[in-house]
Amino acid sequence: MDKVVASAAEAVADIPDGATVAVGGFGLVGIPELLINARLDQGATDLETVSNNCGTDGFGLGLLLEKGRIRRTISSYVGSNKEFARQYLSGELEGELTPQGTLAERMRAGGAGIPAFFTPAGVGTLVAEGGLPLRYAPDGSIAKGSPPKETREFNGETYVLEQGIFADYALVHAWKGDRHGNLVYRASARNFNPPAASCGRITIAQVEHLVEPGELDPDQVHTPGIHVQRVVPVGKVSVGIEIRTVREE
Repeated sequence: MDKVVASAAEAVADIPDGATVAVGGFGLVGIPELLINARLDQGATDLETVSNNCGTDGFGLGLLLEKGRIRRTISSYVGSNKEFARQYLSGELEGELTPQGTLAERMRAGGAGIPAFFTPAGVGTLVAEGGLPLRYAPDGSIAKGSPPKETREFNGETYVLEQGIFADYALVHAWKGDRHGNLVYRASARNFNPPAASCGRITIAQVEHLVEPGELDPDQVHTPGIHVQRVVPVGKVSVGIEIRTVREE
């Protein structure tokens, strides 16, 4: 089945208002920037996004934040996004902050059809006990807190129950992909792309190099085509530098 779509705009055209969208990438590395930009132009709003850091100011999902398109986000590392902090602390944005490994496993679990799992991460904290701020009121008080989660002991250790993430759509970036949707990521740009790709009911992949079926070594495929519904060839993309560090002489 040929899953190639002619343009990013066509690929994201049916994402509706209120959709839950998982997005690959870490910082500015491995983000599906062209798909995000197309979604910005497409106009969908009231979105729930699932991503490691919800973009940065002026890049990636940060662009959707600036336009007020995101209603709720499930994220891990958001400290470098000033607009995220402003919206979250002012009560404009609902944010579910999740330990990074737990976030990756929740996405992977969703992709595997696993509704929930136990993990030690978060035991003894507000993550498990509840009360973690999801939304603030304009006066700085907590308008909505997280509910307590089930805990259970296994072999004398306490674990907390986390739910798998099942997204309506997923947007990912891959180095190579074929017409059947098999994807290969490159180096650290792999990051959150595989779990994001697996947990989307409709997964859209932008690929730098489109190859014909049979050209990819099956042993090198990171995301099988069964998880991918649309492939958008975009050519080589540039990677932004979030924090530039140089040596002082």
